[in-house]
Amino acid sequence: MTTENKTCFQHGMRDGCPIALGYFAVSFTLGIAAKNAGLSAIQAFAASVLNNASAGEYAGFSLIAAGSTYLETAIMTLIVNARYLLMSCSLSQKLKPDTPLRHRMIMAYDVTDEIFGICVAQPGYLNPWYAYGAIAVAIPGWALGTYLGVIMGNALPTRMVSALSVGLYGMFLAIIIPPARKNRVIAGLVAAGFAASFLVNRLPLFAGLSAGVKTIALTASLALLAAVLFPIDTEEKNKEDNRNES
Repeated sequence: MTTENKTCFQHGMRDGCPIALGYFAVSFTLGIAAKNAGLSAIQAFAASVLNNASAGEYAGFSLIAAGSTYLETAIMTLIVNARYLLMSCSLSQKLKPDTPLRHRMIMAYDVTDEIFGICVAQPGYLNPWYAYGAIAVAIPGWALGTYLGVIMGNALPTRMVSALSVGLYGMFLAIIIPPARKNRVIAGLVAAGFAASFLVNRLPLFAGLSAGVKTIALTASLALLAAVLFPIDTEEKNKEDNRNES
């Protein structure tokens, strides 16, 4: 590992620590769902290591509890987690064109909302080792929280478990607010995203759509609108990236 990669890895671990704490708190509720589905603590731990996604995991545990087949569980998990396909496409634009495929594949293993947020916020091209540092602390926090949720989650008061879940939303706000304060376009898109998400979840017209489909539709629509109304000067962006690298 080069000195630059080591430094990026350490910075990723630093920025990933708050994410790990938030994951640890939120995954308690997943542990309870896993226990209700008949999974042991070790099985739930393995599930969280392999699938670092709250909605996808909860859907999987619910289907397991209902006795669904492997195929049904796989398809539903793919649908619920489909928004990460868009995030991966966006994140790939932050990488240098000559980034090896192995780095792209490893990063794709854990593209979560929060890790995506801190990665795209990095100036210039993204060093994959930054993402590795964040992943190195985020996954253990998520998996350990699920493990402990199976063991002692039902022993905790319901209000305490709900309070723990709120922490992740506060952490996510901490990721999006700083860039929104620097850029009015980003601030407007964040506000529009909140408003659109609220309306979509309240209007009967969209009641039959899953949360994953709603997220994909809103993300694609807002991204298209932003690209048309506020195009990025590619030449100017490349100059800025070069300045940040130097």
